[in-house]
Amino acid sequence: MEKLVQRFLLYLRAERNVSPHTLRAYQHDLGSFITFIHEKYPRLSLEHKHRLVIRDYLASLHDKKLRRTTIHRAIAVLRAFYKFLVQEELTTQSPFAGLSMPRREQRLPRFLAEVDMAKLLDMPAAATGLSAQRDAALLELLYSSGLRIQELCQLNAEDLDLWGGMVRVFGKGSRERMVPVGESAQKRLHAYLSARAPKQGRGIPLFINPRGTRLSDRGARMIVARWVAKAAIQQRISPHSFRHSFATHLLDRGCDLKAVQDMLGHKNLATTQVYTHVSAEHLKKVYEKAHPRA
Repeated sequence: MEKLVQRFLLYLRAERNVSPHTLRAYQHDLGSFITFIHEKYPRLSLEHKHRLVIRDYLASLHDKKLRRTTIHRAIAVLRAFYKFLVQEELTTQSPFAGLSMPRREQRLPRFLAEVDMAKLLDMPAAATGLSAQRDAALLELLYSSGLRIQELCQLNAEDLDLWGGMVRVFGKGSRERMVPVGESAQKRLHAYLSARAPKQGRGIPLFINPRGTRLSDRGARMIVARWVAKAAIQQRISPHSFRHSFATHLLDRGCDLKAVQDMLGHKNLATTQVYTHVSAEHLKKVYEKAHPRA
């Protein structure tokens, strides 16, 4: 099973273009599953029925009183792993076929109010130095285009079209999409690139660290955390909160749901529809605060 797991992880990295963060999560969850198998089913092979093993493993996760989101992630990882085995014709059927799963806990995405987002974006813009210009451009692009943090870090200079106001993004599964870049983000990016004077040629990273190499996912997260702290925003904000804010603010201002789906790079419209619930909750709160007889 260890060899099959390694083969699956190589597939995810080479073919599915998953982020290092996602790859580590898959590796951790599959490692836990392998440890469970070694302890309870040391003679298990692909010829055995795995459905009972899966049920036993999920029961052990519940016994540990893990969070429901953690258990759902473990289920998603195992489902993807067995789907890969079927795809590679290493087994005939996934043990998840027809298996009932616990309902996922519904949690609305965290997002910033427009006034708080404006306050956060203005912080690095008021600072001086190349790193501040980079940070201002990075934060503006995250909010302007709704990119995932790993998508932003993978961008090269040639992916950005400042004249046309677009950026070419390679998302999950290496799916390519074109996303608009707003005027404010264009100005910050132009200022950063002009100050940096990047080398000519293809494959030059759009965002770099002080060593002159590509900014990592972790480095970008640290930049976001630093400016959130400086802005003294009293809520938990991650890079993905910029993406949530992007989608929520667009829908609040009347943007078409299908257009938001295309810009976010969601495969299914149902994934995007969660933001309609966010917008409805936001409008309800505004109404309750503002209406004299609410």
